[in-house]
Amino acid sequence: MKNKAFLLILVVIILGSINECLASHKNCSELRGRKNFFTGYEAANPDGTVNAVIEISSGDNEKCEVKEADGIMKCDRENGKPRIVKYLGYPTNYGMVPKTILPKEKGGDGDPLDILVIGRQLKRGQVIKVKVIGTLKMKDRGERDDKLIAVLPGTHFDGIKNINELNQKFPGVSSIIEVWFMNYKGSGKIQTEGFGSVEDAGSLLNNAREDYNMIKR
Repeated sequence: MKNKAFLLILVVIILGSINECLASHKNCSELRGRKNFFTGYEAANPDGTVNAVIEISSGDNEKCEVKEADGIMKCDRENGKPRIVKYLGYPTNYGMVPKTILPKEKGGDGDPLDILVIGRQLKRGQVIKVKVIGTLKMKDRGERDDKLIAVLPGTHFDGIKNINELNQKFPGVSSIIEVWFMNYKGSGKIQTEGFGSVEDAGSLLNNAREDYNMIKR
């Protein structure tokens, strides 16, 4: 009798573990937010911060992104399996800014504006207020793919105001970011053109917001 009870408990534990794995796999393949990730949040806040939707946690290799058509976050698939970036894990949290777009007709990639968030590791699907300190200027196979650089409030990067301060107080961080993005897709596919100022970041963000508004009218 004790053996039967033990076996029953063991089966329940195993089935629970399987269900948890399946649920985790499903959440990894498709993540629905409390609101539409693309249209449900403003790009910027009255306090000067920017909203970042985290698509990839720092250190992760699995490629996921928000789809503009439905605002759902989906992980890329290759041959039925998750698409894994075959390089070191992402050096920062990676995401997008809602209600923005870099239109192809203006040389962009047609996707929302990307943002890199320096600080502690964040979870995929988090929508968080961040402080923008500059840009990383990039071209991905000929298309402009510039990215906002931001720091996470409440971390030891919080006091950083621009890229120069980042380089002074945390030497090597910007170099790591630039080298990573220059190489993660393979040799010669991405060209980086250094970093832009806070003012450059503001112009990039404003243009991406205006282009979103034009498309959505």
